[in-house]
Order: sequence, then C-alpha cells, then structure tokens
Amino acid sequence: MGQQQGRSRSSNNLVVPQANAALQQLKYEAAQELGVTIPQDGYMGQYTSRETGSLGGYITKRLVQMAEQQLSGRSNL
Repeated sequence: MGQQQGRSRSSNNLVVPQANAALQQLKYEAAQELGVTIPQDGYMGQYTSRETGSLGGYITKRLVQMAEQQLSGRSNL
C-alpha cells in the first residue's frame, strides 16, 4: 500500500471550491506582508520549511481572525 511514484496523495481538498480564488489572493497578500516572493509558476520547492511554514501560519492566523469577526457580527473586513 505504498504511494505510487509520480502521484500525490494530498488531502488538501477545499470544502468550498469557489473559495480558491480568495485563498490564492490571501496567500499573495500574506507573502507580500512577510516579504516572501511567490514565483509566477507557483512552485515553491526552493523555499525553506521556515519560509513556507511562516506563510502558512500567517494565512491561518488571518483566516481565524476573519472567522472570529464574522461570528461576533463585525464583518468589517
């Protein structure tokens, strides 16, 4: 039951596929704020785990803040 070569077994499927554009925009905004340049082709294999982890952590923090604002009724995003 090993992973076949050349096939990804990623489980990062969006629950709401229409949110993809908004998530991509958030990724680029977060990268800009952190000073990380995302290549045109989107491949980030040359970045360190620290760089990509800080970007992912920042995005998660922003998503949590947005959700908290919506839940509290303050949707002034």
